[in-house]
Amino acid sequence: MAIKPVSQLVEEARAEITIIPTAEAIAMLGREDVLFVDIRDVRELDREGRIPGAFHAPRGMLEFWVDPASPYHKPPLSDGRQKVLFCASAWRSALSVRALQDMGVENVFDLEGGFSAWKKAGGPVETKA
Repeated sequence: MAIKPVSQLVEEARAEITIIPTAEAIAMLGREDVLFVDIRDVRELDREGRIPGAFHAPRGMLEFWVDPASPYHKPPLSDGRQKVLFCASAWRSALSVRALQDMGVENVFDLEGGFSAWKKAGGPVETKA
C-alpha cells in the first residue's frame, strides 16, 4: 500500500478549512475576540521569534490542550475567542485546523503562509532578548 504524501493531506485539509490572508490576520492582532495560536516547536520560537500575544500550543499537545475533558486542558484554547493557528509555513497548521474542526471546534482559522509570510509582510515579531 502506498503512503499518501503529506502534501496531499495538507491540500485536502486546505479544501475544508478557512484560511485568513496575512494582511487580514495582521489587522486582527490585538483584538480581544481573537487568539493567535502558535503550534511551532519551542526551538522555532527561540530561533525565529513570536507573534506578540500569541499562545504557544505545541503541535503534539494541541488536541489534548483544546479538549476540556483532558487532564492537559488549557482554558485559553476553549474560551470562545476566534483562533488563528499558525506554524512556519502553514502545513502543520492546516492539518491542525482540520483536526480541531473534526473535534467540533468552531471559529478556528489558518494563517495563510504561516509565520514566514507574517514576517515577510511586516507583521510584528517579538524576539528573544
